[in-house]
Amino acid sequence: MSAPIVVLINAKGGSGATTLTLETCRAIRRAGGQVAAVDADLSGRRNLAVMLDSVREFDANRSLGIYSVIQSGGITAVQLTDSLDNSFMLRADEIDALIAKLVNQHDVVVVDAPMPFAAAARPFMTRASRYVVVLEPNLLGTAAARSLIGDLAKFGIPLGRIWIVTNLRSGRAEITARELEKALGGTVVGEIPVKGDRNYPRAVELLAKRLSSVSAEAPVTALRPSASLSSGTTLVIGTNGQAPKETTRKPPDERRDRLKTEIHEQVTKRIDVVAASRAHTDGQKIAELRTQIADVAAQLLSERTDIDTAEERAQLQQEIIDEVLGLGPIEDLMRDPLVTEIMANGASSIYVERGGKLVLSDKRFNNERHLRTIIERIIAPLGRRIDEAMPMVDARLSDGSRVNAIIEPLSLNGSTLTIRRFGTQRLTMNDLVGFGSVPPECVGLLRAMVESKLNIIVSGGTGSGKTTFLNILSNFIPNNERIVTIEDAAELLLVQEHIVRLESRPPNLEGRGEITIRDLVRNSLRMRPDRIVVGECRGGEALDMLQAMNTGHDGSLTTLHANSSRDALARLETLVLMAGFDLPVRAIREQIASAVDAVIQIARLKDGSRKVTGISEIVGMEGDIVTMQELVRYQSQGVDIEGRVLGEFQFTGVQPHHSDRFEEAGVHFDVRELASLRSASTLW
Repeated sequence: MSAPIVVLINAKGGSGATTLTLETCRAIRRAGGQVAAVDADLSGRRNLAVMLDSVREFDANRSLGIYSVIQSGGITAVQLTDSLDNSFMLRADEIDALIAKLVNQHDVVVVDAPMPFAAAARPFMTRASRYVVVLEPNLLGTAAARSLIGDLAKFGIPLGRIWIVTNLRSGRAEITARELEKALGGTVVGEIPVKGDRNYPRAVELLAKRLSSVSAEAPVTALRPSASLSSGTTLVIGTNGQAPKETTRKPPDERRDRLKTEIHEQVTKRIDVVAASRAHTDGQKIAELRTQIADVAAQLLSERTDIDTAEERAQLQQEIIDEVLGLGPIEDLMRDPLVTEIMANGASSIYVERGGKLVLSDKRFNNERHLRTIIERIIAPLGRRIDEAMPMVDARLSDGSRVNAIIEPLSLNGSTLTIRRFGTQRLTMNDLVGFGSVPPECVGLLRAMVESKLNIIVSGGTGSGKTTFLNILSNFIPNNERIVTIEDAAELLLVQEHIVRLESRPPNLEGRGEITIRDLVRNSLRMRPDRIVVGECRGGEALDMLQAMNTGHDGSLTTLHANSSRDALARLETLVLMAGFDLPVRAIREQIASAVDAVIQIARLKDGSRKVTGISEIVGMEGDIVTMQELVRYQSQGVDIEGRVLGEFQFTGVQPHHSDRFEEAGVHFDVRELASLRSASTLW
């Protein structure tokens, strides 16, 4: 007869599930039972091994495979992995075989399974007879337990299999067992006092007796991953102000994933993978390798009898090509011209932005290792690195797309990859006019500002289109000027001939060799630039940028994050202070007033559209305040029945302060172009 499996889960980090796992196993063993304790924490924390003082014994026994099994104090102790990297190598069939041995040789199997449940731990979850939620009896613990029980329900786990254990680690119980049962709906089967309490051993023994009395039950066949467990039912944030709603994806097809992995491994044995990796930078090799990989994959797939249709065979062939030459499951998204952003929140959850709206795609990586491989493939040719010493990185793809990656331990849900795409087609100001982002009446004003060498800040929120707009605005720079661009990850694509592109550099393994944006701004002043274009001001380089603008380097352009034109100036003050100089606020504001000529505000509206919401000029100082005047604004007027934002561009009626600069530069601009817009004064 198979032994039952009991899973202990912390409702909130630090509730003591691991300690209770070990203590109850010892109590079961003292009572004469055969018990196995399983550490299913795949993050590599190895808490059970440390508590047993058996880390070396576990490591010496790892020749059995990725997981390790030892005997300690009469308890069969199992550690599924010793590190996050090795957890990627765990296979479902290995875990199934391990479970079969454990349940056949013991009276009860107790599993410490921290949230979120990784794929390798799910076989224990599906076979468990009881799920014990461990919490501290206070408001925070209760709230966390309610969320956890909700997640278990999404897995298809019935409330009748969920038990509750309170673990009073310090202080006193704020909530009674009866109140907990009423709030959570489960049954409190154990109340563990503070460890030094004289009733502690008895409470542990009673809990151990309850766990031993559990009978094996049928597996949970309705198991399906939930949003908080990295895949399956996922909450999508509405883009039109509506409440979040649930969307359900089809569950992973393990048979298909396994088949693709097998074919991929055979292809890589026949194809020169090193040559394939070089193909990312050698355009002449790509077509040849693509044909070679397609032929080999087609041959291998034709030999398989477990593929149902020709369509599935063709799709698998394309996915294998993407694995070898491209970015795996997101390569198809990279080919979609409507996708402007790709966001992988762990291996099994990939969101995309289409038309300014966020949607959940049906793509997924095989596992965490697969995702890490793709991240390494992106950053390796750029000389960047990502590891425990430097767990986040900014980079770019060959098409100019911006890439950000962040891994554990900083990212708690697994590796996170964000790719912001700029499209294969270079946009122009006419395109923005066609999209309704800029009124045609403002094009002449924007052209005049750039050609007359005004210093301009493009301000906006995240994802509002600042970099794209800066690219388009730079098209107005005359072709005979020397332009120096400075960025963290080079993504500006200017059309002029005389361009020097500079990119910052992170520190090396020894923490040396870092070149910051500020270093590059200072160095650019020695390069005889006509224009300095900084991709984004986000630190002390703002002071050097203002100094450059005030020392004859007119026509400089940059972007920064702010929600309004006035906020942009306040943020600029803050960035200048980050340079480390104790400057008076008035001195900083005088620098800003004399250096910055115009602020162009951009926003992404509720319907996903991007618009220039304001064009303002800096006109001087009044006392300690930098004065501005707004020339053009976008006035929102609600939404239509389809959720599209309604509004219009308005002219404030103010004569541009820099009209004399336009005339001095020989740039023609007629303010009557703006006068054809609706007058803002008529709508107040």
